[in-house]
Amino acid sequence: MGRMKVLVLGGTRFFGKHMVSKLLEAGHDVTVATRGRAADPFGDKVRRLTVERTDGESLGKALAGQWYDAVCDSLAYCSNDVKALLDHVECGRYVMTSTASVYDDWHMGTEEREFDPLENELIWCGRDAFPYHLIKRQAECALFQAYPQVKATAVRYPFVVGPDDYTGRLAFYVQHFAEEKPLFIDHPQAQIALVRSDEAGAFLAFLAEQEFTGPVNGCSPQTISMAEVAAYVWQKLGRGETGWERLIDKAGEPAPYNGTEGYTLDTRRAQGLGFAFTPLREWIYGLLDTYLAPYWEKGRTELCR
Repeated sequence: MGRMKVLVLGGTRFFGKHMVSKLLEAGHDVTVATRGRAADPFGDKVRRLTVERTDGESLGKALAGQWYDAVCDSLAYCSNDVKALLDHVECGRYVMTSTASVYDDWHMGTEEREFDPLENELIWCGRDAFPYHLIKRQAECALFQAYPQVKATAVRYPFVVGPDDYTGRLAFYVQHFAEEKPLFIDHPQAQIALVRSDEAGAFLAFLAEQEFTGPVNGCSPQTISMAEVAAYVWQKLGRGETGWERLIDKAGEPAPYNGTEGYTLDTRRAQGLGFAFTPLREWIYGLLDTYLAPYWEKGRTELCR
């Protein structure tokens, strides 16, 4: 793949930064479009555009007369967002970050065919029109129904985690068990899939260079339950193998991964394209250790008093 001109929307934090880093490593000419409010670590390695992502007029002014070999968009939340951008950008390829939330039923081995954006009614809508999973469905419907001329892919991720995860969802579990704070987990034994933030970014950058069109799942092989996370935290803090169970209480703070009895995403399509995600159990415990570090430090400080 030769040097490409790539426009990135959503490249200043979390897996977007990893995506930009991978594109730069591959030698591409990267332009990052932002509102100009967040700093990024790329210095003069990237070009920058200041835009309002949801404003078609703002995008039109910023992108007038520009051609991009690929556009990587992690900020398309609804059908109106897709329209605001694709009505004003000229590109050879479009990679949209979607979500596994588009699926009605999360289960083991969930396949891309289980939500077909070509078979669902397209509704032009804003970000507040429907719940998250429905507006993300409409973003995909707009992309594949209204812009069939665009060579596009929609990447469906489960929960993305990493030391840079600003949502704090996995950290929530570690913190509550470490601090012995009650929490409500509806299915503590449910095996769930995750994807690491750096690999989520790397997969988006990889897809910018491919010819593939259509939806594609992205997640790590293997799963973990929040009961296993709890047991790991408990043991690492020297509390033995049991006892954490008493913290799971319906009166406790609701946990962020509630709502599923267990799921994985089928990633054979991604594998067929030549991308391999790292098995979850090869990295998840190191990430949990990162979240546990403040508690170890606190313990050492208290011992020194």
